[in-house]
Amino acid sequence: MGNVINVGMADLKVCVSPDSVTTLGLGSCVGIALRDPVTKIGGLAHVMLPDSQAIKNNANIYKFADTGIEELVRQMVLKGASASRLVAKIAGGAQMFAFQNKTDMVRIGEKNVIATKHKLAELGIRILAEDTGENYGRTVVFYPETGDFLIKSVGKGEKTI
Repeated sequence: MGNVINVGMADLKVCVSPDSVTTLGLGSCVGIALRDPVTKIGGLAHVMLPDSQAIKNNANIYKFADTGIEELVRQMVLKGASASRLVAKIAGGAQMFAFQNKTDMVRIGEKNVIATKHKLAELGIRILAEDTGENYGRTVVFYPETGDFLIKSVGKGEKTI
């Protein structure tokens, strides 16, 4: 068992097996775990918003699905991963507040998931599994050695996708 590397909100990290990556408190945010199954290089991005072009304060490229995923791929390739072999698992994108109106702010989780899927498809990265939506938060741990994505949720227990 290697080190567990923490990924903050609007952050990303790359690791090599036997290390793993984790992030806490995915509510409307989405955790994108990428893996090269040959080199066992993995990475995790914790994105908060779908589109870097939609707001002016967009200097932190890790914060957005569009730029964060591109940067995660770039950093993984620098470590020796092959972009053409990358596969993904995603979690999060919850609707954390039970409001009846469907304003854009309330639907941020859904928009994050849509933007994540769009960017992964654009980059030719296949999504192997997902645990998204619903109305509860998630803490995740990604193991590049096996590709296991452990998801923990209060009151929901643990599952691996």
